Amino acid sequence: MPDDSRKNIFVIGMDEANRRTLEAVPDADRHRLHPLLTIEELQEGQVTVDELLARARAVLDAHEGGIDAIVGYWDFPVSTLVPLLSEEYGTASTSLESVVKCEHKYWSRLEQRKVTDAYPRFGMVDLESDDPRPPEGLRFPMWVKPALAYSSELAFGVADLEEFRSAVAEIREGIARVGKPFEAILDLLELPPEMAGVGGEVCLAEEAMTGIQVAVEGYVHRGEVTVYGVLDSINYPGSSSFLRHQYPSTLPAPGIRRLHEVSERTMRQIGMDRATFSIEYFYDPKTADIRLLEINPRHSQSHAEMFQFVDGVPNHHRMFRLALGGDPAVPPGGGRYRVAAKWYYRWFGEGRVHRVPTAEDLAAIEREIPGVHIDMVPAEGQRLSTVHGQDSYSYEVAHIFTGGDDEDDLRRKFDACVAALGLTFDETEPGGRGRNGS
Repeated sequence: MPDDSRKNIFVIGMDEANRRTLEAVPDADRHRLHPLLTIEELQEGQVTVDELLARARAVLDAHEGGIDAIVGYWDFPVSTLVPLLSEEYGTASTSLESVVKCEHKYWSRLEQRKVTDAYPRFGMVDLESDDPRPPEGLRFPMWVKPALAYSSELAFGVADLEEFRSAVAEIREGIARVGKPFEAILDLLELPPEMAGVGGEVCLAEEAMTGIQVAVEGYVHRGEVTVYGVLDSINYPGSSSFLRHQYPSTLPAPGIRRLHEVSERTMRQIGMDRATFSIEYFYDPKTADIRLLEINPRHSQSHAEMFQFVDGVPNHHRMFRLALGGDPAVPPGGGRYRVAAKWYYRWFGEGRVHRVPTAEDLAAIEREIPGVHIDMVPAEGQRLSTVHGQDSYSYEVAHIFTGGDDEDDLRRKFDACVAALGLTFDETEPGGRGRNGS
Protein backbone atom coordinates (compact mmCIF):
# COMPACT_ATOMS: atom_id res chain seq x y z
CA MET A 1 0.00 0.00 0.00
CA PRO A 2 1.28 3.54 -0.77
CA ASP A 3 2.36 5.77 2.08
CA ASP A 4 -0.68 8.07 2.42
CA SER A 5 1.19 10.48 4.69
CA ARG A 6 3.22 11.80 1.77
CA LYS A 7 1.75 14.27 -0.71
CA ASN A 8 1.50 12.95 -4.27
CA ILE A 9 2.88 15.61 -6.62
CA PHE A 10 2.69 15.00 -10.36
CA VAL A 11 5.42 16.88 -12.26
CA ILE A 12 4.68 17.42 -15.95
CA GLY A 13 7.90 16.97 -17.93
CA MET A 14 10.04 16.03 -14.94
CA ASP A 15 13.61 15.64 -16.21
CA GLU A 16 16.75 14.15 -14.71
CA ALA A 17 18.58 17.49 -14.78
CA ASN A 18 16.04 18.91 -12.31
CA ARG A 19 15.36 15.80 -10.23
CA ARG A 20 18.23 16.56 -7.84
CA THR A 21 16.96 20.07 -7.02
CA LEU A 22 13.32 18.92 -6.93
CA GLU A 23 14.36 16.47 -4.23
CA ALA A 24 16.41 19.13 -2.38
CA VAL A 25 13.49 21.25 -1.18
CA PRO A 26 13.21 21.55 2.63
CA ASP A 27 10.20 19.22 3.02
CA ALA A 28 11.12 16.74 0.28
CA ASP A 29 10.54 13.82 2.66
CA ARG A 30 6.84 14.76 2.71
CA HIS A 31 6.52 14.54 -1.08
CA ARG A 32 6.13 11.65 -3.44
CA LEU A 33 7.10 12.86 -6.93
CA HIS A 34 5.50 11.29 -9.99
CA PRO A 35 6.66 12.08 -13.56
CA LEU A 36 3.77 12.97 -15.89
CA LEU A 37 4.59 12.98 -19.63
CA THR A 38 8.16 13.05 -20.94
CA ILE A 39 10.09 15.95 -22.44
CA GLU A 40 10.04 14.11 -25.77
CA GLU A 41 6.26 13.79 -25.70
CA LEU A 42 5.86 17.44 -24.77
CA GLN A 43 8.33 19.25 -26.98
CA GLU A 44 9.33 17.16 -29.99
CA GLY A 45 7.42 17.07 -33.26
CA GLN A 46 3.91 18.44 -33.68
CA VAL A 47 2.30 19.06 -30.30
CA THR A 48 -1.35 17.98 -29.95
CA VAL A 49 -2.89 19.26 -26.74
CA ASP A 50 -5.84 16.83 -26.79
CA GLU A 51 -3.50 13.87 -27.16
CA LEU A 52 -1.26 15.10 -24.34
CA LEU A 53 -4.28 15.59 -22.08
CA ALA A 54 -5.47 12.05 -22.87
CA ARG A 55 -2.06 10.58 -22.03
CA ALA A 56 -1.88 12.55 -18.79
CA ARG A 57 -5.39 11.54 -17.76
CA ALA A 58 -4.52 7.88 -18.33
CA VAL A 59 -1.63 8.15 -15.88
CA LEU A 60 -3.60 10.14 -13.30
CA ASP A 61 -6.65 7.88 -13.47
CA ALA A 62 -4.48 4.79 -13.03
CA HIS A 63 -2.82 6.23 -9.91
CA GLU A 64 -3.74 4.49 -6.67
CA GLY A 65 -3.96 7.14 -4.03
CA GLY A 66 -4.61 10.86 -3.78
CA ILE A 67 -3.60 13.48 -6.34
CA ASP A 68 -2.45 16.41 -4.21
CA ALA A 69 -0.73 18.65 -6.78
CA ILE A 70 -0.03 18.93 -10.51
CA VAL A 71 2.91 21.19 -11.35
CA GLY A 72 5.35 22.06 -14.12
CA TYR A 73 8.23 24.41 -14.87
CA TRP A 74 8.29 24.48 -18.70
CA ASP A 75 6.59 26.76 -21.24
CA PHE A 76 3.73 25.70 -23.53
CA PRO A 77 2.32 23.10 -23.58
CA VAL A 78 3.27 22.35 -19.95
CA SER A 79 2.22 25.79 -18.71
CA THR A 80 -1.32 25.30 -20.06
CA LEU A 81 -1.62 21.63 -19.13
CA VAL A 82 -1.12 22.52 -15.44
CA PRO A 83 -4.30 24.64 -15.03
CA LEU A 84 -6.33 22.38 -17.34
CA LEU A 85 -5.49 19.22 -15.40
CA SER A 86 -5.63 20.99 -12.05
CA GLU A 87 -9.20 22.08 -12.73
CA GLU A 88 -10.18 18.53 -13.69
CA TYR A 89 -8.53 16.86 -10.69
CA GLY A 90 -9.27 19.50 -8.06
CA THR A 91 -5.74 20.72 -7.36
CA ALA A 92 -4.52 24.30 -6.84
CA SER A 93 -3.39 26.35 -9.83
CA THR A 94 -3.67 29.76 -11.42
CA SER A 95 -6.30 30.20 -14.14
CA LEU A 96 -5.76 29.13 -17.73
CA GLU A 97 -6.50 32.69 -18.87
CA SER A 98 -3.72 34.15 -16.72
CA VAL A 99 -1.24 31.66 -18.21
CA VAL A 100 -2.27 32.45 -21.78
CA LYS A 101 -1.98 36.20 -21.10
CA CYS A 102 1.69 35.53 -20.35
CA GLU A 103 2.43 32.91 -23.02
CA HIS A 104 0.83 34.73 -25.96
CA LYS A 105 3.36 37.50 -26.50
CA TYR A 106 0.94 39.80 -28.34
CA TRP A 107 -1.84 39.48 -25.74
CA SER A 108 0.77 39.92 -23.03
CA ARG A 109 1.87 43.24 -24.55
CA LEU A 110 -1.75 44.43 -24.66
CA GLU A 111 -2.10 43.68 -20.94
CA GLN A 112 1.24 45.27 -20.05
CA ARG A 113 0.42 48.59 -21.68
CA LYS A 114 -2.69 48.92 -19.49
CA VAL A 115 -0.52 49.36 -16.37
CA THR A 116 2.98 50.43 -17.46
CA ASP A 117 4.99 52.12 -20.19
CA ALA A 118 7.99 49.82 -19.60
CA TYR A 119 7.76 47.94 -22.91
CA PRO A 120 9.11 48.42 -26.45
CA ARG A 121 7.15 49.50 -29.52
CA PHE A 122 5.53 46.41 -31.01
CA GLY A 123 3.08 45.21 -33.62
CA MET A 124 1.90 42.21 -35.61
CA VAL A 125 3.54 41.12 -38.87
CA ASP A 126 1.45 39.95 -41.82
CA LEU A 127 2.84 36.49 -42.60
CA GLU A 128 0.53 36.12 -45.61
CA SER A 129 1.87 39.18 -47.40
CA ASP A 130 3.99 38.76 -50.53
CA ASP A 131 5.83 41.89 -49.45
CA PRO A 132 6.12 41.66 -45.63
CA ARG A 133 7.10 44.87 -43.89
CA PRO A 134 7.57 45.97 -40.26
CA PRO A 135 4.51 47.36 -38.48
CA GLU A 136 4.00 51.08 -38.92
CA GLY A 137 6.06 53.21 -36.55
CA LEU A 138 8.71 50.56 -35.72
CA ARG A 139 12.36 51.23 -36.45
CA PHE A 140 15.35 48.95 -37.02
CA PRO A 141 17.00 47.20 -35.28
CA MET A 142 14.12 45.02 -34.13
CA TRP A 143 13.27 41.46 -33.16
CA VAL A 144 10.87 39.29 -35.13
CA LYS A 145 9.38 36.29 -33.32
CA PRO A 146 6.30 34.08 -33.11
CA ALA A 147 3.76 34.99 -30.44
CA LEU A 148 4.23 31.40 -29.20
CA ALA A 149 7.54 29.50 -29.23
CA TYR A 150 9.88 27.33 -27.16
CA SER A 151 12.71 29.34 -25.55
CA SER A 152 14.17 31.59 -28.27
CA GLU A 153 13.24 29.30 -31.13
CA LEU A 154 12.46 31.24 -34.35
CA ALA A 155 13.35 34.57 -32.71
CA PHE A 156 15.55 36.73 -34.95
CA GLY A 157 17.28 40.06 -34.46
CA VAL A 158 17.12 42.04 -37.72
CA ALA A 159 18.90 45.23 -38.76
CA ASP A 160 17.30 46.00 -42.12
CA LEU A 161 14.46 45.05 -44.46
CA GLU A 162 16.41 42.24 -46.12
CA GLU A 163 17.07 40.52 -42.78
CA PHE A 164 13.47 41.19 -41.75
CA ARG A 165 12.10 39.38 -44.81
CA SER A 166 14.51 36.48 -44.37
CA ALA A 167 13.39 36.07 -40.74
CA VAL A 168 9.72 36.26 -41.70
CA ALA A 169 10.25 33.49 -44.27
CA GLU A 170 11.78 31.19 -41.63
CA ILE A 171 9.04 31.98 -39.12
CA ARG A 172 6.36 31.37 -41.75
CA GLU A 173 7.76 27.87 -42.31
CA GLY A 174 7.98 26.89 -38.62
CA ILE A 175 5.31 28.85 -36.75
CA ALA A 176 2.60 26.19 -37.00
CA ARG A 177 4.46 23.65 -34.83
CA VAL A 178 3.54 25.54 -31.66
CA GLY A 179 1.06 28.12 -32.94
CA LYS A 180 -1.47 25.71 -34.41
CA PRO A 181 -1.98 23.58 -31.25
CA PHE A 182 -2.26 26.79 -29.24
CA GLU A 183 -5.42 27.58 -31.20
CA ALA A 184 -7.16 24.79 -29.24
CA ILE A 185 -6.22 26.56 -26.00
CA LEU A 186 -7.50 29.94 -27.22
CA ASP A 187 -10.81 28.30 -28.17
CA LEU A 188 -11.33 27.46 -24.48
CA LEU A 189 -11.27 31.13 -23.45
CA GLU A 190 -13.60 34.09 -23.81
CA LEU A 191 -11.25 36.47 -25.60
CA PRO A 192 -11.46 40.27 -25.35
CA PRO A 193 -12.34 42.28 -28.49
CA GLU A 194 -8.70 43.24 -29.09
CA MET A 195 -7.81 39.55 -29.42
CA ALA A 196 -10.63 38.67 -31.80
CA GLY A 197 -9.23 36.90 -34.86
CA VAL A 198 -5.62 37.12 -33.68
CA GLY A 199 -5.14 33.38 -33.14
CA GLY A 200 -2.01 31.44 -32.28
CA GLU A 201 0.00 31.58 -35.51
CA VAL A 202 0.96 35.22 -35.02
CA CYS A 203 4.26 36.91 -35.79
CA LEU A 204 5.33 39.83 -33.63
CA ALA A 205 7.87 42.58 -34.29
CA GLU A 206 9.37 44.60 -31.44
CA GLU A 207 11.98 47.32 -31.41
CA ALA A 208 15.29 46.07 -30.03
CA MET A 209 16.07 46.87 -26.41
CA THR A 210 19.53 47.59 -25.04
CA GLY A 211 21.21 47.45 -21.67
CA ILE A 212 21.69 44.81 -19.01
CA GLN A 213 19.29 41.89 -19.23
CA VAL A 214 17.80 40.89 -15.88
CA ALA A 215 15.27 38.33 -14.66
CA VAL A 216 12.77 38.83 -11.86
CA GLU A 217 11.48 35.73 -10.03
CA GLY A 218 8.33 35.89 -7.95
CA TYR A 219 5.00 34.36 -7.03
CA VAL A 220 1.40 35.32 -6.29
CA HIS A 221 -0.14 33.93 -3.11
CA ARG A 222 -3.69 34.84 -2.08
CA GLY A 223 -3.60 37.78 -4.47
CA GLU A 224 -0.36 39.21 -3.07
CA VAL A 225 2.54 39.54 -5.52
CA THR A 226 5.99 38.82 -4.07
CA VAL A 227 9.32 39.26 -5.85
CA TYR A 228 11.97 37.08 -4.17
CA GLY A 229 14.93 37.34 -6.54
CA VAL A 230 16.50 39.48 -9.27
CA LEU A 231 19.23 37.98 -11.46
CA ASP A 232 21.57 39.44 -14.09
CA SER A 233 21.83 37.79 -17.51
CA ILE A 234 25.12 38.36 -19.32
CA ASN A 235 25.54 37.56 -23.03
CA TYR A 236 28.59 36.37 -24.94
CA PRO A 237 30.38 39.46 -26.34
CA GLY A 238 28.79 40.55 -29.61
CA SER A 239 26.03 37.96 -29.30
CA SER A 240 22.41 37.69 -28.19
CA SER A 241 23.10 34.27 -26.60
CA PHE A 242 23.44 33.97 -22.82
CA LEU A 243 26.89 33.43 -21.33
CA ARG A 244 25.56 33.22 -17.77
CA HIS A 245 22.82 34.12 -15.30
CA GLN A 246 24.12 35.51 -12.01
CA TYR A 247 22.37 35.78 -8.64
CA PRO A 248 21.89 38.09 -6.87
CA SER A 249 21.74 41.02 -9.29
CA THR A 250 24.40 43.74 -9.18
CA LEU A 251 21.98 46.52 -10.21
CA PRO A 252 21.68 49.61 -7.97
CA ALA A 253 18.91 49.62 -5.36
CA PRO A 254 16.64 52.13 -7.21
CA GLY A 255 16.70 49.88 -10.29
CA ILE A 256 15.80 46.85 -8.19
CA ARG A 257 12.89 48.74 -6.64
CA ARG A 258 11.62 49.77 -10.07
CA LEU A 259 11.73 46.14 -11.24
CA HIS A 260 9.74 45.10 -8.18
CA GLU A 261 7.12 47.81 -8.77
CA VAL A 262 6.56 47.08 -12.46
CA SER A 263 6.48 43.31 -11.85
CA GLU A 264 3.93 43.59 -9.07
CA ARG A 265 1.67 45.93 -11.06
CA THR A 266 1.88 43.79 -14.20
CA MET A 267 1.16 40.46 -12.48
CA ARG A 268 -1.87 41.95 -10.73
CA GLN A 269 -3.15 43.01 -14.15
CA ILE A 270 -2.49 39.54 -15.58
CA GLY A 271 -4.63 38.07 -12.79
CA MET A 272 -2.28 35.28 -11.74
CA ASP A 273 -2.66 33.60 -8.33
CA ARG A 274 -1.28 30.51 -6.57
CA ALA A 275 1.62 30.34 -9.01
CA THR A 276 5.20 31.36 -9.67
CA PHE A 277 6.41 33.62 -12.47
CA SER A 278 9.63 34.83 -14.09
CA ILE A 279 9.85 38.15 -15.97
CA GLU A 280 12.75 39.19 -18.20
CA TYR A 281 13.74 42.85 -18.54
CA PHE A 282 16.38 45.14 -19.99
CA TYR A 283 17.90 47.77 -17.68
CA ASP A 284 19.70 50.79 -19.20
CA PRO A 285 22.52 51.79 -16.81
CA LYS A 286 22.80 55.25 -18.43
CA THR A 287 19.18 56.26 -17.95
CA ALA A 288 18.06 53.75 -15.27
CA ASP A 289 15.16 52.97 -17.62
CA ILE A 290 13.69 49.44 -17.75
CA ARG A 291 11.89 47.62 -20.56
CA LEU A 292 9.92 44.39 -20.12
CA LEU A 293 10.99 41.64 -22.53
CA GLU A 294 8.59 38.79 -21.66
CA ILE A 295 6.59 37.16 -18.88
CA ASN A 296 6.91 33.45 -18.14
CA PRO A 297 3.97 31.93 -16.20
CA ARG A 298 6.27 29.64 -14.20
CA HIS A 299 9.50 29.96 -12.24
CA SER A 300 12.75 29.37 -14.12
CA GLN A 301 14.12 25.87 -13.59
CA SER A 302 17.41 27.27 -14.93
CA HIS A 303 17.78 29.22 -11.69
CA ALA A 304 17.14 26.40 -9.22
CA GLU A 305 20.80 25.62 -8.52
CA MET A 306 21.64 29.31 -8.03
CA PHE A 307 18.92 29.83 -5.43
CA GLN A 308 20.09 26.69 -3.67
CA PHE A 309 23.70 27.93 -3.61
CA VAL A 310 22.80 31.39 -2.22
CA ASP A 311 19.47 31.02 -0.38
CA GLY A 312 19.84 27.38 0.63
CA VAL A 313 16.56 26.43 -1.08
CA PRO A 314 15.94 25.79 -4.80
CA ASN A 315 13.09 27.85 -6.25
CA HIS A 316 11.14 24.63 -6.93
CA HIS A 317 10.17 24.86 -3.25
CA ARG A 318 7.84 27.79 -3.94
CA MET A 319 6.12 25.92 -6.77
CA PHE A 320 5.45 22.96 -4.48
CA ARG A 321 4.23 25.06 -1.56
CA LEU A 322 1.81 27.07 -3.70
CA ALA A 323 0.43 23.92 -5.34
CA LEU A 324 -0.15 22.38 -1.89
CA GLY A 325 -1.77 25.52 -0.49
CA GLY A 326 1.09 26.50 1.80
CA ASP A 327 3.13 29.67 2.38
CA PRO A 328 6.02 29.79 -0.14
CA ALA A 329 8.12 32.37 1.74
CA VAL A 330 11.80 31.51 2.32
CA PRO A 331 14.32 33.62 4.30
CA PRO A 332 17.09 34.71 1.88
CA GLY A 333 20.80 34.08 2.33
CA GLY A 334 20.67 30.62 3.86
CA GLY A 335 23.05 29.01 1.36
CA ARG A 336 26.79 28.31 1.41
CA TYR A 337 27.80 31.00 -1.12
CA ARG A 338 27.40 34.75 -1.54
CA VAL A 339 26.89 34.59 -5.33
CA ALA A 340 26.07 31.96 -7.92
CA ALA A 341 25.87 31.60 -11.69
CA LYS A 342 24.56 29.34 -14.40
CA TRP A 343 27.00 29.33 -17.32
CA TYR A 344 26.13 28.32 -20.88
CA TYR A 345 29.07 26.62 -22.53
CA ARG A 346 28.25 27.16 -26.22
CA TRP A 347 29.55 26.31 -29.69
CA PHE A 348 28.86 28.82 -32.45
CA GLY A 349 29.40 26.47 -35.40
CA GLU A 350 27.59 23.36 -36.56
CA GLY A 351 29.40 20.13 -35.79
CA ARG A 352 29.55 17.00 -33.67
CA VAL A 353 30.77 16.89 -30.08
CA HIS A 354 33.21 14.22 -28.91
CA ARG A 355 34.74 12.97 -25.67
CA VAL A 356 31.52 13.74 -23.76
CA PRO A 357 32.21 12.93 -20.09
CA THR A 358 30.27 10.14 -18.40
CA ALA A 359 28.24 10.69 -15.24
CA GLU A 360 31.20 9.32 -13.27
CA ASP A 361 33.55 11.79 -15.01
CA LEU A 362 31.26 14.70 -14.15
CA ALA A 363 31.00 13.59 -10.52
CA ALA A 364 34.81 13.51 -10.31
CA ILE A 365 35.05 17.08 -11.65
CA GLU A 366 32.45 18.24 -9.14
CA ARG A 367 34.42 16.66 -6.28
CA GLU A 368 37.63 18.29 -7.50
CA ILE A 369 36.07 21.77 -7.84
CA PRO A 370 33.81 22.55 -4.84
CA GLY A 371 30.61 24.48 -5.50
CA VAL A 372 29.97 23.36 -9.08
CA HIS A 373 27.43 21.20 -10.88
CA ILE A 374 27.57 20.25 -14.58
CA ASP A 375 24.82 19.08 -16.93
CA MET A 376 25.80 17.98 -20.43
CA VAL A 377 23.41 18.84 -23.28
CA PRO A 378 24.40 16.76 -26.37
CA ALA A 379 25.27 13.08 -26.40
CA GLU A 380 28.55 11.62 -27.65
CA GLY A 381 28.90 12.25 -31.39
CA GLN A 382 25.57 14.07 -31.68
CA ARG A 383 25.19 16.63 -34.43
CA LEU A 384 24.58 19.92 -32.61
CA SER A 385 21.74 21.02 -34.89
CA THR A 386 19.75 17.96 -33.79
CA VAL A 387 19.76 19.04 -30.13
CA HIS A 388 16.25 20.25 -29.26
CA GLY A 389 15.41 23.75 -28.03
CA GLN A 390 18.46 25.74 -29.16
CA ASP A 391 18.31 29.47 -29.92
CA SER A 392 18.75 30.85 -33.44
CA TYR A 393 22.43 31.74 -33.08
CA SER A 394 24.33 29.12 -31.09
CA TYR A 395 24.36 25.59 -29.66
CA GLU A 396 24.47 24.78 -25.94
CA VAL A 397 26.87 21.98 -25.07
CA ALA A 398 26.93 22.18 -21.25
CA HIS A 399 25.30 24.01 -18.36
CA ILE A 400 27.78 24.76 -15.60
CA PHE A 401 26.50 25.97 -12.22
CA THR A 402 28.97 27.67 -9.87
CA GLY A 403 28.71 29.08 -6.36
CA GLY A 404 31.40 31.35 -4.98
CA ASP A 405 32.54 34.26 -2.82
CA ASP A 406 32.46 36.79 -5.66
CA GLU A 407 32.27 37.11 -9.44
CA ASP A 408 35.97 36.34 -9.92
CA ASP A 409 35.49 33.12 -7.98
CA LEU A 410 32.58 32.16 -10.24
CA ARG A 411 34.64 32.78 -13.36
CA ARG A 412 37.63 30.79 -12.09
CA LYS A 413 35.40 27.81 -11.40
CA PHE A 414 33.75 28.04 -14.82
CA ASP A 415 37.11 28.17 -16.61
CA ALA A 416 38.34 25.21 -14.57
CA CYS A 417 35.23 23.20 -15.49
CA VAL A 418 35.56 23.95 -19.21
CA ALA A 419 39.21 22.83 -19.11
CA ALA A 420 38.31 19.68 -17.18
CA LEU A 421 35.52 18.75 -19.62
CA GLY A 422 37.99 18.61 -22.52
CA LEU A 423 35.30 18.60 -25.22
CA THR A 424 36.28 18.43 -28.89
CA PHE A 425 34.17 19.27 -31.94
CA ASP A 426 34.14 18.29 -35.59
CA GLU A 427 32.96 21.41 -37.37
CA THR A 428 31.01 20.32 -40.42
CA GLU A 429 30.00 23.80 -41.55
CA PRO A 430 32.87 26.32 -41.21
CA GLY A 431 31.71 29.59 -39.70
CA GLY A 432 28.58 27.99 -38.28
CA ARG A 433 25.97 30.34 -36.87
CA GLY A 434 26.26 34.08 -36.65
CA ARG A 435 27.45 35.44 -33.32
CA ASN A 436 24.90 38.20 -33.04
CA GLY A 437 21.25 38.80 -33.35
CA SER A 438 21.44 42.08 -35.18
